[in-house]
Amino acid sequence: MDIELGIRNVARPVNFSTDDSADKVSQVIADAVANGTMIDLTDSKGRRILVPGTALGYATIGSETRHAVGFGAL
Repeated sequence: MDIELGIRNVARPVNFSTDDSADKVSQVIADAVANGTMIDLTDSKGRRILVPGTALGYATIGSETRHAVGFGAL
């Protein structure tokens, strides 16, 4: 699952991939924004991403990336 978090007053978004479902990521973000707490997510490499919910400008939750293999992908 590809995630992009836009943070207020920061020029570049935070991009990462996670093994969590879109529903779980969406729920974590919604709870943090509603309560003013930290968005606490773990990427696919095991790193933790912490963003204050009050600093979030936008969140894009993408679909799971599937890499095509073989000549049929052309």
